[in-house]
Amino acid sequence: MAEYTLNILKPSVNNLTVRIFVRAAGIDYEEVDVWGKSTGPEYTAKYPPHLTPSLEDSSLPRGTLGESCAIMAYLCDKHGLDRFYPSDPAERAVTNNAMFYLIGTFYPLLTRATYPTLGFPQYAGEVGTSDAGDDMKAKAQKDAEAALADPLEAFHAYFLTDRPFVGGDSPSIADIRWAATLEFLRAIDYPFPEWAEAYMGRVEEALGDAYSEPAADVRGYVDSVKAPA
Repeated sequence: MAEYTLNILKPSVNNLTVRIFVRAAGIDYEEVDVWGKSTGPEYTAKYPPHLTPSLEDSSLPRGTLGESCAIMAYLCDKHGLDRFYPSDPAERAVTNNAMFYLIGTFYPLLTRATYPTLGFPQYAGEVGTSDAGDDMKAKAQKDAEAALADPLEAFHAYFLTDRPFVGGDSPSIADIRWAATLEFLRAIDYPFPEWAEAYMGRVEEALGDAYSEPAADVRGYVDSVKAPA
């Protein structure tokens, strides 16, 4: 029996983040695809927020942990994986900064820009879930896409100005989170800056099959939504 159970949805970059990490870190886990089940009583009894990914571990206070960055940080701390999540306070702060910047600033824009194309439900209060007409919804999507350039360039200028990865010479959990997230921009044929393409390539090359194998699920989904009807 595996040490951990990881509940996932294969088309999601949030889930892809942890799926890459557990493979790269050599974690002993069982992967369970909960597509169509995440709002059911069995899953919500374990994790009432009914989101994925979630990690089941009997040593956790409630037996289950959610949120990709929290899961990766927890496993790094538990297994002493400093190469992915440095114990040095200053370096760890940079890693946390990069992850929180993605979650708080970049990802909300990415969802507005890509979720309509991906067929994912948008969040309450967004133009996409309102009674606005199709023209307004299309404009909101394009506005979000245009707004991605600023935080993307800020990430490059601040976190990658003098190192190949946020983690320095090798990818950290922040790099895994960023590279996986950027995969969704393929759905809208986003014009990646050259540095971003190179960065994503470096992360994948450094992690090998641990990245490429689960990324194939996201890439396959992206290709399917872009295919002509």
